[in-house]
Amino acid sequence: MEHKDEAADRPVLKAVNIGKKVTSPEGRLTILDQVSLEIASGETVAIVGQSGAGKSTLLALLAGLDEASEGEVWLDGIALSGLDEDGRAAQRAGRVGFVFQSFHLIPSLTAIENVMLPLELAGAADAAARADEVLEQVGLARRRRHYPRQLSGGEKQRVAIARAFVTRPRILFADEPTGNLDTRTGARIVDLLFALNKALGTTLVLVTHDLALASRCDRIMNIEDGRLLPQEQPI
Repeated sequence: MEHKDEAADRPVLKAVNIGKKVTSPEGRLTILDQVSLEIASGETVAIVGQSGAGKSTLLALLAGLDEASEGEVWLDGIALSGLDEDGRAAQRAGRVGFVFQSFHLIPSLTAIENVMLPLELAGAADAAARADEVLEQVGLARRRRHYPRQLSGGEKQRVAIARAFVTRPRILFADEPTGNLDTRTGARIVDLLFALNKALGTTLVLVTHDLALASRCDRIMNIEDGRLLPQEQPI
């Protein structure tokens, strides 16, 4: 039986020699090559690199959204390679939150219904109350009954952040969360993201091309041509 202190010391994310290869008309392509890393509970980490370097692919493998061609990923102590798609989804449920560049809200659901969705899928009895609380935290209490088409880009991303945090996940993955926003709105969204992350003690793994945003994280991981470069010291 695992002792409590051992679980606390264990990395919340660990990857050993993971790779991703795909078949293309030009032949077999290597998207990621022999990437190994560890991320501690509560740490904030930025993954940076040029377009096509493999950032989003690495994020998808760490989150269990895609399968590695080789190597192993442990998410909160569970090896993902032995799990099918349903098993990986079950491992993410309640542990993992996501914020994407394109928001990924369901158009037919109101703001509060979008935020309630992961709680309802998990069978939470107090989904509405918890969704209300987190919408208040992101400053959208008055917009709870609005549909995505009635919201600005910044408001949509705040709904997405509320949905990501409502389950109080151990890990939050954010893929270019300000990519579709103007500079001023993006800055406000970043402030909100880090404020909620600090308040809840969540581990944050952030893909970005914005070095100013990356510099706010505890650590920066640089991907180049599918390989992880030597890591920079904590900022």
